[in-house]
Amino acid sequence: MSETILALLGLGMITTFITLIMMKKLSPLVALTLIPILFGLFAGVGGVELGKMMEDGLKATAPTGVLLMFGILYFGIMFEVGLFEPLIIKILQIAKGDPLKVIVGTCILSLLVALDGDGAATYLIIVGAMLPIYKRLEINPLILTAILTLCVGIMIKLPWTGANARCLSALQLNPTELFNPIIPSMLASIIWVIFVAYYFGLKERKRLGKVHIEVPESKEIENKKIYFTNLLLTIVLIIALVLGLLPIAVTFMIGLAFALIINFPSLDDQRKKLAKHAGSALSVGSMVFAAGIFTGILSGTKMLDAMAQSFIHIIPDSLGPNMGIVTGLTSMPFTYFVSNDAYFYGIVPLTAKTASHFGVSAVEIGRASLLGQSVHMLSPLVASTYLLVGLAGVSFSDHQRFTLKWAVATTLVMLLVSILTGAISIHF
Repeated sequence: MSETILALLGLGMITTFITLIMMKKLSPLVALTLIPILFGLFAGVGGVELGKMMEDGLKATAPTGVLLMFGILYFGIMFEVGLFEPLIIKILQIAKGDPLKVIVGTCILSLLVALDGDGAATYLIIVGAMLPIYKRLEINPLILTAILTLCVGIMIKLPWTGANARCLSALQLNPTELFNPIIPSMLASIIWVIFVAYYFGLKERKRLGKVHIEVPESKEIENKKIYFTNLLLTIVLIIALVLGLLPIAVTFMIGLAFALIINFPSLDDQRKKLAKHAGSALSVGSMVFAAGIFTGILSGTKMLDAMAQSFIHIIPDSLGPNMGIVTGLTSMPFTYFVSNDAYFYGIVPLTAKTASHFGVSAVEIGRASLLGQSVHMLSPLVASTYLLVGLAGVSFSDHQRFTLKWAVATTLVMLLVSILTGAISIHF
């Protein structure tokens, strides 16, 4: 099958998927599973071969699926036993029922927690701590998911994160020359996101008022020994996540095992607690594995490669010297429609090769390719996105519609500052 037809099929597959999801005609699980199979058949792939592609996709997403399922179970149990209750009460006392303080505080806390570069862990920690406060104050939970998405989208550009590592390995770059020049743009985007949080806070303060609830008083912890054991376990788990002592999925599996033993010595109680939280864990996990089918077929049929080649061919020569800016702008739709692996290992090297013909360095293309990560975090192909909306109890499509314009604006802020500081060149 020709490259053009494959590219059109890939574009059609992605467009059909996004349209049906946004119009709420299909659930993400059904769409992620059936639509790629249909387009795979259109591409002339047989049953056995198609099955192999889906299996490869499932294998690639399995660690993430396990991580999310066991992470949800762990923090679900920690919430139930009251680990975060003192923190929630303290934040409520500081905020004094002021949505503005709660939302800005969420933003600053999210930026700090996201320093580890792991979106899933950040979502688990922040949603776990802040969602009960949002519910008590009746703050729109979409604000929580939007702020988290924007903060994680900024911080996953750090040198020790997956996106940066992919970019470095794909283009064989030096970490210092890639990252240091975009530090000013990251700082500018952090200021911008705090401003966005302040804006959200003002709107919610106007809607809800400053003092909306009676602030609870601090209460005595019933079993201090178990409470501090749970606290120590969670701190150790978070440190292990940040340091990468073990695979993240394994870390949560071990943490869950200890949490069950500490809090519910009875086997019957353990079974009941697992069953209680299994619903949310299963819904998120199943979505992750379905995303594996989508990416497996998209990559296995070579639709992705064909789309990348088509993009390279249609770039006008007049835009060649500004390929850095073009890459920064196109990083938003590309990282939304495809996985980071597909983008950094498939599209970015092709873009860098094309840019070299116009005198644009590979490192500049690498910097520009990182800018669209705020939009990437909204992609239906990002497993942690399902974790976020699942934990917050909001609709996937509602989250996208609410957050997308702010994510695009964040990327544009970074691109503008990168141009002004010379990290990305501009030619008139």
